[in-house]
Amino acid sequence: MVNPTKPVDERTRTMAGEEVPALKGRWTICAMLFVATTINYVDRTVLSVLKPDLRGQVVQLHPLFPGWPSFETRINITDHAYGWILWAFQIAYALGVVFAGRLVDRMGCRKGYPLVTGLWSLAAMSHALVRSVAGFGVARFFLGLGESGNFPAAIKATAEWFPPRERSLATGIFNSGAGVGAIVAPVLVPWVAVHFGWRASFLVTGIFSLVWIVWWSIQYRKPSQSMDSADGPSFKAPNASEFAWWRLLQYRQAWAFMVGKFLTDAVWWFFLFWLPQYFHSRFSLDLTHMGLPLVSVYVVSTFGSVYGGWLPKGYTRLGMPLKKARLAAMLTCACCVLPVVTVGTLKSQWLAVGLLALAAAAHQGWSANIFTTVSDMFPSEHVGTVVSFGQVAGALGGAIFQPIAGDVLQRAKDLHTQSGFVPLFIYSGCAYLIALLLLRMLAPGLKRAELPSS
Repeated sequence: MVNPTKPVDERTRTMAGEEVPALKGRWTICAMLFVATTINYVDRTVLSVLKPDLRGQVVQLHPLFPGWPSFETRINITDHAYGWILWAFQIAYALGVVFAGRLVDRMGCRKGYPLVTGLWSLAAMSHALVRSVAGFGVARFFLGLGESGNFPAAIKATAEWFPPRERSLATGIFNSGAGVGAIVAPVLVPWVAVHFGWRASFLVTGIFSLVWIVWWSIQYRKPSQSMDSADGPSFKAPNASEFAWWRLLQYRQAWAFMVGKFLTDAVWWFFLFWLPQYFHSRFSLDLTHMGLPLVSVYVVSTFGSVYGGWLPKGYTRLGMPLKKARLAAMLTCACCVLPVVTVGTLKSQWLAVGLLALAAAAHQGWSANIFTTVSDMFPSEHVGTVVSFGQVAGALGGAIFQPIAGDVLQRAKDLHTQSGFVPLFIYSGCAYLIALLLLRMLAPGLKRAELPSS
């Protein structure tokens, strides 16, 4: 029997076959994670929205404060230069998640999450001070370092606050902030730039980040600190043990997660970076007519994240065990992406939008569930580190895929054909089923890793 007034180790409950209790206030935590993820993606998207106005223009840089000097400069972000700026971001992101995940595991979510949020916010705001393409590259590098900590921290907080049956839903809800951020940026950034100048667009999100850091620092506590006997029993995540992070790479479960992220994150990066060109080259849409199709894709993807996170709970109501339900939800999402293989040859713009929206929604649902497999397979004290491994793999997959995509599309352009996107969408449609097959081979049934501390 469990004493309701005493914190309970999550592993003890799992081994005893008991259901971990749901904690009061957990959905407030989920709301904070959602807001942080939204801010994360808005900061990530500001430059891409401003890029057309920063190409080959002479920009008058007025002083931020009275008495500071002003000067003129020419900022010419060509497509080639922009590609290297994106490369700097993704390489920094891949490097950063290794240290960010370990940092959060060491410091805990209450201290570690505001630290990485503050770093990426300062990096985002520093874009307002640059005077050259190289300056944007440096700022983008540090933005990638900071933003790499968001998902390891959010997944760890979810593992601490939510029982296993609710984790994929909670992950789906906060992960939907990625889609919301991609929607908010094209609406907010142009308005701020027109009324207050392009530099203010980078500064305004810093205000939101500051408010969030204060909110998180006041509100967030580990479950054993935020619950008392009046609210019901609390469960306590295991204390961090002295366990070298690299030893986690000895476990097939870690590689299962990494392979899944490597193969499928590249598809999401492909959508973010190349869909505007697809609509332009395939349907001759210019910037003034491209907004509605893109917003439609990301709006649907937001709902897909929440619904995909709910799917395992729906399957458990049909009598499936939780881990089988998780795998069934991932299979459902993988099948929903499959029709996107036809998008490269479609002649109907809105049919293409529909299939891309379905694929983007399915990716977000897949993402919510694959993130949650980490807490299914590892104790919460190692969740941040293993998630960081997957984030590295996903960023590297994206960094490899983007130059390949560029080369394929350039060759198609040189040959005066519109078939360049065909092989890219074929890969996108098949990647998830391949990833799921490999994940099940490496970690059959999402079996829990047998760590010395577990």
